[in-house]
Amino acid sequence: MIRKHCRAASLLALLLTLAPGCARLLAAPRQPIAEDARRALALLARRWSEFSDLRTLADLDVERGRERQRLQGVVLAKAPASVRFEALSPLGQPFLLATLHDGALVAYNTATNEAVVGPATADTTAKLLSLPFEPYDLVGVLAGRPAPLPDIRVAEVTPADADGPSLLVVNNVHQQRIWMDFATGVVSQIEITGGLYEVRVTYDRRPQGDVQGFRFSAPRGAVAGRVDYRDPVVNGGVDDDRFRITPPETAKIQRLR
Repeated sequence: MIRKHCRAASLLALLLTLAPGCARLLAAPRQPIAEDARRALALLARRWSEFSDLRTLADLDVERGRERQRLQGVVLAKAPASVRFEALSPLGQPFLLATLHDGALVAYNTATNEAVVGPATADTTAKLLSLPFEPYDLVGVLAGRPAPLPDIRVAEVTPADADGPSLLVVNNVHQQRIWMDFATGVVSQIEITGGLYEVRVTYDRRPQGDVQGFRFSAPRGAVAGRVDYRDPVVNGGVDDDRFRITPPETAKIQRLR
């Protein structure tokens, strides 16, 4: 075990965050979807379809209670559901790797020669990260373009609050509230709730809408932080092989189910 998952969890938790509990949201009954919500869903789906991949250096700054962690890493994301994160040493060498790809989750610590492997599902990411995120959720957060949710039960446009109008979407796993420009589909914030956790992501964008990073908070877990992209490249092409990690035969491996 990789120090009771702490080291492995930091791979992706620094991109989002951990919060107490990993219960999944109870499935809501299906409700009719009004035309304004259908238009918003279609706009989000169109923007998602325009995204292929992202690669960037990233500076991560995370606060949990009185503890603060800063880290530099490399982030790769590819639609629909592939992610790679490399935590870099001060000399620029990767010492911690994690991938979600082809339905598999692999995290490997090069310093300790330990790994965690398992299926990339909401259940296994809940065990590892305390967040029931499907891989496409994570890709959507990193891209600033929420991936269309499967099995939508509820979708409705909610009245504007201090942050503007938003779209509420509920499926069989969790709930999303998406603050967006209903004319362009550009997302400014997203709040994802599932069971006992809640995470809000607020994007930093250039005037033309390109994502430059994001801030995140999970009040119930007393965690907050930010991720700043450095020279991000969108739709530049990322080979699938970059998302495949095979731990050495000598590695101590823990398998998630």
